[in-house]
Parts: sequence; structure tokens; C-alpha cells
Amino acid sequence: MSYIEKRKKLRYSSLNLLYFVCYDKNNNKITQGMGRTLNVSEGGILLETHVPLDKDMTVSLTMALEDDLMDFKGKVTHLKKCGGGKFEFGMEFVEMDEKRRLYLKQYMIIREDEEEL
Repeated sequence: MSYIEKRKKLRYSSLNLLYFVCYDKNNNKITQGMGRTLNVSEGGILLETHVPLDKDMTVSLTMALEDDLMDFKGKVTHLKKCGGGKFEFGMEFVEMDEKRRLYLKQYMIIREDEEEL
């Protein structure tokens, strides 16, 4: 069976600390916690937490990229339970303004250059 890549943006390995707050469909705060990214793209991230999240939750997060803290909003698209009480979540960015989009694009260029070394 062949695998079909659904992603529209390239992802780069990147470990970044983050703080997140999750909301349900009625915008009620459900949970919050700390985590880290495993990879980042212009369209979303793969994050690792010790807190289980539900698919389709809205997530507000503050992520450390280089020396800056950036706020993002996204939706959980997929999840996986891992060993050691950890969970991995794919998150698609939503409602991203141009400033964040440009900053993330520049960050991706830096990551791409580092992976080529």
C-alpha cells in the first residue's frame, strides 16, 4: 500500500517549548499545560504533551521560536498516545495574521539552512 502525503507545507524538526490553553467548541477553557514542538511548518506543528487533548479542540499557544515568544491559534487534527505518559498532536494553524506568517516563514528558512549543514 502506498502512502499519499497530504501536507501542503514542508515540516522541519524543531524542539521548541510552548504553553497552551485548549477550548471546546463553545469557547470554554478545557485544559492548559506545557509541551514542546517536535516539528514545525508554515501550516502547523506536531507537539508533544503530558496532557491528553481531543481532536478538533481549539488551541491557543505561546511558542518559543529562537529568542522570541509567538502566539498562535490552531485546531488539533490528529493525535497519538505514546509511551511514558506522553501524547503527540498534529495542529493546523488558524487565524494567522501576516506578521506571524512572515516570522514563521523566516524561521522555516533558518531551519532549512540548518538541516542542509
